[in-house]
Amino acid sequence: MIIITGGAGFIGSVLSQHVSRQGVKDLFVVDKLNKPCKKKNMSGMSIKEFIDRDVFLERLESGSFGKVDVVIHMGACTDTTEANMDYLLKQNYEYSKRLCSWCLNNGTRFIYASSASVYGDGKNSFSDGDELTSRLKPLNKYGLSKLMFDQWLIENNYVNSVAGLRFFNVFGPNEYHKGNMSSIIYRSFPAAKKDSVVRLFKSYMKGIKDGDQRRDFIYVKDVVKVVDLFMQNKNINGIFNVGTGKARSFNELGAALLTSLNKKVRIEYFDMPDEIKPNYQYFTEADMTKLRSVGYKHEFTSLENAITDYVQNYLIKPNQYY
Repeated sequence: MIIITGGAGFIGSVLSQHVSRQGVKDLFVVDKLNKPCKKKNMSGMSIKEFIDRDVFLERLESGSFGKVDVVIHMGACTDTTEANMDYLLKQNYEYSKRLCSWCLNNGTRFIYASSASVYGDGKNSFSDGDELTSRLKPLNKYGLSKLMFDQWLIENNYVNSVAGLRFFNVFGPNEYHKGNMSSIIYRSFPAAKKDSVVRLFKSYMKGIKDGDQRRDFIYVKDVVKVVDLFMQNKNINGIFNVGTGKARSFNELGAALLTSLNKKVRIEYFDMPDEIKPNYQYFTEADMTKLRSVGYKHEFTSLENAITDYVQNYLIKPNQYY
């Protein structure tokens, strides 16, 4: 039996579809179906039951599910601009603690989504070593809520009994409901297709040219392969970065998007909103040493190949869903 929280969301729905296609019969999906696109994310998925997020924990703790083999906890508030810390603590910290505690007490494999936002501006490195976690300084409240759960696991010596995944900039099919939190690839696609242009933020950091801000972009299909490693190997535990280990510029991203549409490369730059400037990450790059050390062998899809697959096999198709 497998339970996936956030299973109608972006990464969660791709994981749920993957597990469903593997023939798992006892798959339970937990989420809130508050957006039409999230319902479409579940189209064709074979599941045992869909459960509303707000009643799930009570049902789980009542014992109504019986023996649960794996819980993959992808559910969270993922809005990096969310300012209500009480809400973030409830959704991203207290909910996660309660679910994790149940799993630890019932011998259930617990895999959860952390975030690269915990690293802030990266001045304290992008290493996923536990000894560095206490020094991290996120740039927003969302990142702080994710870091607090990581710290709770470490401080209570639970970290070697669970698997935490610090996702970097994930993009790909089924992200369509995320609005401003969707990838720059998806948000840039309409103008790239219609007007043959990609528009990017200007840079406000000395020494970094417009569009040369760099992030570690990872395709959601590669994320599924990483999660598979932890599903199949219950003795591999700890908190791990999930990126490619190679930062790429937004200019490179824009060029790859236009090229995938057989367009000439044309990039324009516009002012970054004032409210974003103080907390903007100019660089992220996952240290992948730890994940490689536990046996992850797959090569990550290049940014160019991933964008081509995303555009050609999803975004330009009548059915854009995974």
